[in-house]
Amino acid sequence: MTTSPTLLVLAAGMGSRYGGLKQIDPVGPCGEIVIDYSIYDALRAGFGRVVFVIRKDIEESFREAIGRRLEARADVDYVYQELSALPPGYSIPPNRTKPWGTGHAILMARQTIREPFASINADDFYGAHSYKLLGQTLSATKTDSDDHCMVGFTLRHTLSDYGSVARGICECDPKGFLQRVEEHTRIEKAPEGARSFDANGRAIELTGQELVSMNMWGFTPALFPQLETEFKAFLDRRSGDPKAELYIPSVVDALVAQKHARVKVLTTPDPWFGVTYKDDKALVIQSIRDLIAAGQYPEKLWE
Repeated sequence: MTTSPTLLVLAAGMGSRYGGLKQIDPVGPCGEIVIDYSIYDALRAGFGRVVFVIRKDIEESFREAIGRRLEARADVDYVYQELSALPPGYSIPPNRTKPWGTGHAILMARQTIREPFASINADDFYGAHSYKLLGQTLSATKTDSDDHCMVGFTLRHTLSDYGSVARGICECDPKGFLQRVEEHTRIEKAPEGARSFDANGRAIELTGQELVSMNMWGFTPALFPQLETEFKAFLDRRSGDPKAELYIPSVVDALVAQKHARVKVLTTPDPWFGVTYKDDKALVIQSIRDLIAAGQYPEKLWE
């Protein structure tokens, strides 16, 4: 029996660079937000349930913006990412206000998800074919498997004109399995392609053709105990740093290196776009209008 995969939407981020709750900012012609298009694409790709990771303090505005209209169309659940959601024996450092990162956000769903699932950022537009690829792959994956997957995008197609971005740069073997993913937290456009800066401010020149993770992952529940172990190790190493985060690409990189998991890289022809900065919004609005004009989406998404 095939189980429909679940879509896990990471929507708890504070949007520090964008300056507001970017997850609920309209971009469609009838007030749609980016998540609307993600859910629409996922449902028609065979996903059966949607789980949102949010913060308690944005719950009311978030449900007003999207939750209620989706609850009539899909099985919707909510889980909460809070600073206090820590393993026994750990406490919040006194100078900590920033969320613990995408790895911690996914961990919040461990009691709710029992089937293969896709994990996405709330504010990223990934394209219909990307969801179809993930849906097909996850539907054929056993629940207890250590085989995961991700959708890869070309770096130059994911950069902003208005500032730096964070991206996980990937290396694959000849069979298309992930060998390594390295999180770069400050990548910007450059005349010759792209440029990354490390923690010491040293520049790393890139071609722009690199394959990157946009946090569109396909996992099984086998990830959760491994993720819990990685989160404890992160807290032991870095909880004293008020800005340190556990990024899911770093977790995947560790699991692959330890041969605890395999990750198949799926490539998509779809464009990626998203709102990292306020000035990115105009491009997102125009891109969605172009897709509507091409017949890929109706003018009014939810009739």
